[in-house]
Amino acid sequence: MTPGHGPRAGEAGEDARIVRTRADVARTAFDVLVREGSDALTHARVAERAGYSKTTLYKHWPSRFDLAATALEALGDVAHHEPTGDIRTDLVGELKAFRRAVLDHRLDQVLSAMAQWATDETMRQVRNKINTDGQRPIRAVLEEAFEGAELEAAISMLAGVVACPSLMFGTVPDDDVIEAAVDIVLHSAG
Repeated sequence: MTPGHGPRAGEAGEDARIVRTRADVARTAFDVLVREGSDALTHARVAERAGYSKTTLYKHWPSRFDLAATALEALGDVAHHEPTGDIRTDLVGELKAFRRAVLDHRLDQVLSAMAQWATDETMRQVRNKINTDGQRPIRAVLEEAFEGAELEAAISMLAGVVACPSLMFGTVPDDDVIEAAVDIVLHSAG
């Protein structure tokens, strides 16, 4: 078990009950968070909706942050753009896939709720995991045109085109904005 994050799927000796409980709580926490808001994400509300006792929830998910973290796990893998080999097409496609994930999975609400209750260290770990996993396809494409500080700046600028408006303003960019951002970054590669 990961401290503060409930039983982990796939651990040695794990039985089907634990897997089911974890999945039920994750789905329910996610549903409460996106339908009712972060204030409603409480142990009592999730226990009531999932059909488990508050004691069970507190035992495996002691804080509201832990409930939000397990809600994030309910998302599963986010779909990525299938690479074509064309840098512009692949970057635009990946940013559109990221935008779709924000909309479909309400990543802005989940991350905002987590930030309310996380310690600096736990939120840093969550951000690092999300950024590492989410930026991997963009990094792979941009490594063909950039390196070093320019590569890191290009990744940040392009990921920020979707992440910043969704987290700061509750909106996502349209296709024209995504395409313009990609064109600006690629233009700088000369």
